Amino acid sequence: MQAYALNTWSIMLELAPPMLLGLFLAGLLHVLLPPSLIRANLSRPGLPSILRAVLLGIPMPLCSCGVVPTAMGLRNAGASRGAAIGFLISTPQTGVDSILVSASFLGWPFALFKVFAAFVTGLLGGLLAERFGGNSTQELPVSCPLPPVSSHSRGIPKLLEALRYALFDILAAIDLWLLGGVLAAAAITTLLPPQLLAGTTWATGPTGLLLVLLLSIPLYVCTTSSVPIAAALVAAGLPTGTALVFLMAGPATNIATLGIIGRVLGPRILAIYLGTVAGMSLLLGIAFDWILPRANEVQHLHQGLHHSGFLSLLSALLLLALLVYLLGLRILRRVRFPRSSSLLAPSNERLVLTVTGMSCHRCVANLRQQVGSLPGIQEVDIELTSGRVEVHGKNLDRALLEATIQRAGYQVAVWQA
Repeated sequence: MQAYALNTWSIMLELAPPMLLGLFLAGLLHVLLPPSLIRANLSRPGLPSILRAVLLGIPMPLCSCGVVPTAMGLRNAGASRGAAIGFLISTPQTGVDSILVSASFLGWPFALFKVFAAFVTGLLGGLLAERFGGNSTQELPVSCPLPPVSSHSRGIPKLLEALRYALFDILAAIDLWLLGGVLAAAAITTLLPPQLLAGTTWATGPTGLLLVLLLSIPLYVCTTSSVPIAAALVAAGLPTGTALVFLMAGPATNIATLGIIGRVLGPRILAIYLGTVAGMSLLLGIAFDWILPRANEVQHLHQGLHHSGFLSLLSALLLLALLVYLLGLRILRRVRFPRSSSLLAPSNERLVLTVTGMSCHRCVANLRQQVGSLPGIQEVDIELTSGRVEVHGKNLDRALLEATIQRAGYQVAVWQA
């Protein structure tokens, strides 16, 4: 148990500095890169739009669930089909936070190659979708539009808005996955000694890559929080190409994402999407091990506390404090008294409903933003697991609320009394 605790803390020390820096850079991207600029450059079919979509998507910190509705928003706003698919494939594979964390755990050659892999995969998928995706021009439901800087915060300095976005929109969307990734990586590090799997033929050859690919496709894996898991597998003896497959296919695919793509874009686009991600992750995983065979050495993960300085310690404590704060907010939302009792004025109205279709905390954040922008809305509470949505305000329009939820790509299952 002591070894597990030490490994957990060691991973936190390694993860925290690049994670915090990546969150800050993601916040700056949010305030400095307006959605109008993105949409204006993606409308024309062809290679230039696909190229711009991939280049704009690579630094964005969106998970697979968050990027699907964002790409749909781009499509509805006039982006070409190839640009939307290129954005859809490249964005969840990496991001500014993921790049820094990957470099910390697996080295800069791996991190830069992962960026290259996301670029090539997104570009190829976009071109294939443009050429073979059919001629459908149907409107796509928008679940999570590109998050604009809210109008009520125009007087707040952009730095504060960047910090708010980094904490409540990015970190709050992956906090549980981040904790789970750290704990899982510590367990792998504790239970599997370094280089334990190095001598096994199935783990070090193409069979190992294929097995990791098959395991990654149905799972929901966050590209940032799963980096410690990938590093732990490499430290246990798997080739670094296996980590590349895991970090390419996992974030870009999961059952929920594939279901949405198949439903709204059709089976042909789904086949192009899945085939591109699966095929390219295998090829690039093999290519990485061939081009950089010495990159299989993971130096950072097992150095532990010996190299941790004041910055690492301070960053780990700050990240831990932020995670505890966000988890505390989750607990308070579950155990607090109903707001209609005494926290709100008696004249305020209250509507409770069950919504289906939400798959991650980013969906929750975006739905809360859209519903909260309606006239008369004062507070919106959303529980991801149950789909329960509680709305407080004055002169609430039930029809407008339901239409807004449906326009966001979700369905109202039950209206409660």
